[in-house]
Amino acid sequence: MQEYMEFFKANPMLSVAWVGLFIGVIVVTIKTSVSKVKNVNHQEATMMMNKQDAKVVDVRGKEEFKKGHIVGAINVPLADIKNNQLSTLENSKASPIIMVCNAGMTSSQAAQLMIKHGFENVSNLKGGMGEWQSNNLPVSKSKR
Repeated sequence: MQEYMEFFKANPMLSVAWVGLFIGVIVVTIKTSVSKVKNVNHQEATMMMNKQDAKVVDVRGKEEFKKGHIVGAINVPLADIKNNQLSTLENSKASPIIMVCNAGMTSSQAAQLMIKHGFENVSNLKGGMGEWQSNNLPVSKSKR
């Protein structure tokens, strides 16, 4: 214990950074466990699409969506979700929905907003399109 105290005294900035990171990890862990949004990997997402007829909602911009998206995905940019412009999804409030972005961070935020807008079964694709494409899963490209 004496060594730790000497380290803290000799390296105050590093010690504060470690304490901050530790608190951050605890906060993220608690938020994840309490959240109604379930994080799914590409295998679970594929099972949900095939067996539960889950809808895939891509929250990236229109240009990124055109370059490549999950087959059958609907493009609803994050700005539309924030402004509650969800007319294409109004009939799907009880259906399973999988949110997708480039890396899984923006879609996580969008999934939380979807829960606030009354959607019941919302999931977030871990790793987003990056992980989807790295696993050589099917991607569709829009011509327009």
